[in-house]
Amino acid sequence: MDVRAGSLKTGLPGRPFADELMETLYQCRGVRIERIVSTGQVMPEGQWYDQDSDEWVLVVAGAARLLIAGEERERELASGDWLLLPAHCRHRVTWTETDPPTVWLAMHFSQTEPMQSQ
Repeated sequence: MDVRAGSLKTGLPGRPFADELMETLYQCRGVRIERIVSTGQVMPEGQWYDQDSDEWVLVVAGAARLLIAGEERERELASGDWLLLPAHCRHRVTWTETDPPTVWLAMHFSQTEPMQSQ
């Protein structure tokens, strides 16, 4: 058994970086889990993420705003907030907090079946 452990809040930058820091924590067939650290990065106006897989994203620390194509308002995300973005749900990050850095936990997966509500 290969037990791994870590903290999503270690190794955070002390100052803003030009690019987001992305670290793959786990990957297997159809699933990728990554930590993303944002220090003020945003998507340029007119550019959108349009991914082939579903993405579940959680803001662990900091805050962010996302705009989903077709929605009139940005969604504000604070520590503890999460979204499930289906494949090809066009979205863009319009703001991320710099101090403290915004730490995301993102899970990308395909071939999903909807979870039954409880």
